[in-house]
Amino acid sequence: MAYKDLQTFINEIDSRGQLKSIDVSVLSELEITEIADRISKANGPALLFKNVKNSKYPLLINAMGSYDRMSIGLGVENLDDIGDEIDKYLDLSNYLSVKKLIKSIPRLFRLLHVFPIKSKLKGKCQQVIEKQVDLNALPVLKCWPEDGGKFITLPLVFTKDIKSKQQNVGMYRLQILDEKSTGMHWHKHKDGSEIYKGYKDNKQKMPVSVALGCDPSITYAATAPLPKMIDEMMLAGWLRKSNVKMVKCITNDIYVPSNAEIILEGYVDPAEELVLEGPFGDHTGYYSLADYYPKFHVTCITHKKNAIYPATIVGKPPMEDCYMAKATERIFLPMLKMIMPELVDLNLPFEGVFHNCAIVSVKNKYPGCAHKIMNAIWGIGQMMYTKLIVVVDEEVNVQNLNEVKDAVLRNVINKENLVFSDGPLDALDHSSNNAMYGSRLGVDATTNINIEEQDKTNDSYKFIIIKKEKPYQGKETLKEFFKTNPEKFVIVVDDVNNPKDISTIIWKLFNNIDAKRDIIIIDDKIGIDATKKLKSEGLTRDWPNDIEMSEEIKQYVNERWDEYGID
Repeated sequence: MAYKDLQTFINEIDSRGQLKSIDVSVLSELEITEIADRISKANGPALLFKNVKNSKYPLLINAMGSYDRMSIGLGVENLDDIGDEIDKYLDLSNYLSVKKLIKSIPRLFRLLHVFPIKSKLKGKCQQVIEKQVDLNALPVLKCWPEDGGKFITLPLVFTKDIKSKQQNVGMYRLQILDEKSTGMHWHKHKDGSEIYKGYKDNKQKMPVSVALGCDPSITYAATAPLPKMIDEMMLAGWLRKSNVKMVKCITNDIYVPSNAEIILEGYVDPAEELVLEGPFGDHTGYYSLADYYPKFHVTCITHKKNAIYPATIVGKPPMEDCYMAKATERIFLPMLKMIMPELVDLNLPFEGVFHNCAIVSVKNKYPGCAHKIMNAIWGIGQMMYTKLIVVVDEEVNVQNLNEVKDAVLRNVINKENLVFSDGPLDALDHSSNNAMYGSRLGVDATTNINIEEQDKTNDSYKFIIIKKEKPYQGKETLKEFFKTNPEKFVIVVDDVNNPKDISTIIWKLFNNIDAKRDIIIIDDKIGIDATKKLKSEGLTRDWPNDIEMSEEIKQYVNERWDEYGID
């Protein structure tokens, strides 16, 4: 079903017992984060905080923080249903006979919903118009103790290309600088940054509007890895089976979703000096370091009379954003299959935080098939950032990490199964010696079709946890271990409190390695140094801290837990 707005979706998940309303007063600084983090890690409900101190707006968080709610938000029983529908569009055999074409008519009619409708009337998002701007009136979160300030974490940032006049929307965090301005955190690789460059080259101010609180299809579409020439509102319209109604802003010529809860209107002036933004506890589970970004001036705030402020928190997985990434995995799989016919399935594990790991299964019908798939993935859009690609046979269920582990232990024999590739990395990656560029790893864990029976001995693995105190201690530990132990795979990590917490160890592995620098191979034994790296090991920038909540806030929330009324 299509949700006309965020509040309709809230009512739906409430009716299904997947929303918890909290009436007691809470703090937007750290307290809400600690509550939401615990609930997210426990696969709990969405949370509606009705009484955030110093703000009139209720705050919604963890709204799409489960497979079920993500599916409900996109109007399907299961996220795979969307991919199956897209697969039918791409299957040309559905249009090669009159009978099949007639059967496809309902599906083709759905395409009429992709085109957004521009209304000349005011929208519900403009029921209240405030030209005396005060961003401090919003219940904006300070998420983590080392954050540089309060951040708007679920913004849909609408911009317009200076030449084509085509609109674009992306999700870029906004740090509150004062009551009328924020930082605008768009990376060099993002469309928003490219559009900004166009205004800078033409020495013009750039109109920007930010929508807060749209229905789930619109919010998800803002995160989708679409080509620049495709309007994200087209995807949203198709997902919700209803055209997105857009209205013109009050103080600029940007069009925004009519039923959004809150709109921030304003501009970015490329002639201004950049402002320091961050640090910020990011979706990698580490703090992204402070850096310089453009300044967003807010000239007007419009909102519904009964507006709800949406928020999310990111950090060590699992978090709400993990389920949005899973939606992307399932929705875009058919298109990847069209480019790579050998591809069977794809898993972007939570611990890989979007861009650090992809596990794929393939029809392994010819030598080098796995290597071909790796290179194809590194050549596709945002998948170029994937630091680790593991390729397994089609019989292996990539959604079952135990099956994947067994395939790796069974089929990775020596260095010939490893593919190293230098290339671009995500701007949030902290592990490479240089920013946004480093070494990526492909692991061919398919069966070698040239070998009748592979040696299945010595397929053991081990994690070693150390307290790192000196440069290269991780590699030295590996070399000493291999001298006297038979294990085939060994991973060294530091700062892990619980050796049985495999999820955290794997998360550190995906985050902390640069493949060429951190992998050693001795007598076909493979060691990986996933420890924190020091400047003396060649790093050109600071290594960020793990995200951890302060003990003071943990204790404060412990003491108040019964007041919240959460089971």
